[in-house]
Amino acid sequence: MANLFLQGEHRRTLDERYRISIPTELSEPLTQSGPDCILIKEQPGALSLWNAAAWQQRLEQGVQLIRSKLEAGRLEGRMDDVQHLGRLLSTRHRPVQLAGRGRLVIPEGFREFLGVAPGGEVMIVGAALCVEFWRPAAWLQYLEQRMPEFHRLFTGLSA
Repeated sequence: MANLFLQGEHRRTLDERYRISIPTELSEPLTQSGPDCILIKEQPGALSLWNAAAWQQRLEQGVQLIRSKLEAGRLEGRMDDVQHLGRLLSTRHRPVQLAGRGRLVIPEGFREFLGVAPGGEVMIVGAALCVEFWRPAAWLQYLEQRMPEFHRLFTGLSA
């Protein structure tokens, strides 16, 4: 997973059972160690799919840091924020498995967040560390807002 750098943009159709086929070049790197993945609500109109082990490691590191701060009393006065985070974590991610040919069933709760009905189009995007699923209008809006940052971002990360 350390060498993972997923790229590509593909248009697919969500079938009547809320299944979507992920291109092989995007699904295989995520499932090299098995079919277990984590589906995450990113922003309205966008979901991301992560390798389960990689996501769990990142999540556990963050949660452990928050627990340590709680135990040390460093989050006094921020209990509303801690509860807010807990609520979001409770609904934000869900374990899923990819079926044959890189097919994913979008579970309930995630379907509404993505906002694509059966028969509708979904943009599948390689986002370096994960695979993203976008409602096409949300993807276009994201690109319009963020594309002007490309040169600065690329130069800053590759320098």
